[in-house]
Amino acid sequence: MAQAQKIRSGIPGLDDLIEGGFWPKSTIVILGSSGTGKSTFAIQFLMEGIENGEQALYVTLEEPPEQIMREADLMGFDLRKYYEKSLFFIHLKGKNFKKMIEEQLPQLVKARADYNIATRVVIDPMTPVIWATQDKLEQRELIGKLFYTLKELGVVLCTVEEHSRPGETIGEDVLLPIYLSDGAVHLEYYPIGGAFNRTVKLIKMRGTHHGEGVYPYLFARGIGIVVRASPVEIPEETGRSHAKTFEGAIRTAEALKAPSRVLARLRAMEQSWDYDYSPEEALQIIFNTYGLKRGA
Repeated sequence: MAQAQKIRSGIPGLDDLIEGGFWPKSTIVILGSSGTGKSTFAIQFLMEGIENGEQALYVTLEEPPEQIMREADLMGFDLRKYYEKSLFFIHLKGKNFKKMIEEQLPQLVKARADYNIATRVVIDPMTPVIWATQDKLEQRELIGKLFYTLKELGVVLCTVEEHSRPGETIGEDVLLPIYLSDGAVHLEYYPIGGAFNRTVKLIKMRGTHHGEGVYPYLFARGIGIVVRASPVEIPEETGRSHAKTFEGAIRTAEALKAPSRVLARLRAMEQSWDYDYSPEEALQIIFNTYGLKRGA
């Protein structure tokens, strides 16, 4: 029997750590405190699917769709042109998550499943579901039903706000979604200066031999999160400015016939690069992600 094809994450550098991507119909939890990039991660994941002909379902439990699209604009992602075409929102308000999970979502999933279109699902954030009840058994039932139902559409990615106490590695309230998920990714921020001052750790990834280290990542507008999965060879750039570095990279990408979406992201990255450090390492990771061999 043929092995199922992995689903690319859309995060440059990450797929190298998880054997090419996520398994179909799996649930991935993105865990992190405020400012670590959970929503950016989620939007990149959706954009990767949309730009490859898939559909996207964004379940928001807090912010309305307009605010999410406005914030995506600031990150360099244009969600608006896909709105109600290949990107659909469900804005759930109020506290009756039990009724929503047990009645409304199954009906929605069945209706969409009839179209048989590959769909990526984001729940951002799912923290209100965790806080909807203090009863652990009911929490487990709600989260388990939520994951089971939405996985019928495709890969489900949930963001969870981390609120750990001093000395805790991971807060107690997020242990249940981590346990029930197929994969869990932990984002952390260390204000130590430099471009790669945030780190990602793979807590679990069922059925995958995943990286077990702590991997730095950065934000670049238009590209999003870029993970340094391993040391990369950086071309010599003595005496060159960042502008020339980007100019050379974009010219190379054009010569290698990179997809227009990749070229657009490189140009957006150039416009907003505000690190003192050279973009060469991040550019090389992006080239490697999209199979563009510099110097070939």
